[in-house]
Amino acid sequence: MTNNKKTVYVGMSGGVDSSVAAALLLEEGYNVIGVTLRLWEGESHVVPAANEDKICCSLKAVNDAKLVCDQLGIPHRMLDLQPEFREWVVENFIEEYLSGRTPNPCVICNIKIKWQSFLRHVLKWGGGFIATGHYARVEHDSVTSRYLLLRGLDRWKDQSYALWGLTQESLSHTIFPLGRLKKKEVRNLAKKFNLKTSQKQESQEICFIPDNDYNRFIRDQVPEKVEALENGEIIDTRGNRLGMHRGYPFYTIGQRKGLGIAVGEPVYVSEIDPGKNRIVVGRKDDLFRRGLVANKINWVALNGLGKPKRAFVKIRYKDPGSFATIEPMGEKQVRIIFDKPQRAVTPGQSVVFYEKDIVLGGGIIQEGIQ
Repeated sequence: MTNNKKTVYVGMSGGVDSSVAAALLLEEGYNVIGVTLRLWEGESHVVPAANEDKICCSLKAVNDAKLVCDQLGIPHRMLDLQPEFREWVVENFIEEYLSGRTPNPCVICNIKIKWQSFLRHVLKWGGGFIATGHYARVEHDSVTSRYLLLRGLDRWKDQSYALWGLTQESLSHTIFPLGRLKKKEVRNLAKKFNLKTSQKQESQEICFIPDNDYNRFIRDQVPEKVEALENGEIIDTRGNRLGMHRGYPFYTIGQRKGLGIAVGEPVYVSEIDPGKNRIVVGRKDDLFRRGLVANKINWVALNGLGKPKRAFVKIRYKDPGSFATIEPMGEKQVRIIFDKPQRAVTPGQSVVFYEKDIVLGGGIIQEGIQ
């Protein structure tokens, strides 16, 4: 990491990772300013006070971020991005589920909120960089004159999968102080710096759904639309009617539990058909697809794709990944053929392409190829 003494605005959530990121940058001599993004305050009623850390932008999270900034002797700002977050992240989340897809809101939040809206404000304030506590790395390739996004060295915590949408402009203003650290090392550094957040636990839920109940959230947000989608058919792969569903937005590809049908053997959701308001279920073997089509492609390490290319591909965050061939279908669309068929290819999820540690690019899964 090159220290050019520029001003860095650190996105501080009140958690241990962003706290340590700020402390490390300060130690390296940067002019550090902490910023907490106010994104969503509409779900506090669904979580007990003891679990307040799970609430996005909770008073406790804001106070923790401010206390860490006070400890470090750096300024702390609040940036209200609630309108943008509602438009780009929450409404997209609802629309995707209503369209029979399973979105990843963290990807959209990174692209539209943290590396578009936040960065825009930072540049307006005169800052040179933004920094976050993500476990990923940025390097500049002098041969291609491109900024590269790489996996974090902690493979278990690596978050490059959720960052595939970052542009060259965004990466040129980004620092990831934790990219070369393991989570255990970050915890130890938090203790070394005596940070208030050193023992704070991580939240695994989507920040604007702190009780992790997607069904309840969507019903609360658009009850009239959900009611119109209830009582559709559940059929098997041969078209036999097996029962009725409670609304296709509340199912996901690969789901086995909670189907409400009994057929004498395990069955899984293999297809969601919003046009006919029905769910298709099948055996485990019916979940496998030999490929997929993805759109909204963003190339990070490449200018584009003119011919088929071999790559290592991940189709979900914790997917171990597999090798595949990527075929161009246009500027923003590709076809991917796996070396071995993959289970539960899910429309709406991200597909990310790697060459060793380098993120080549990524996109949104449109459909599986049987």
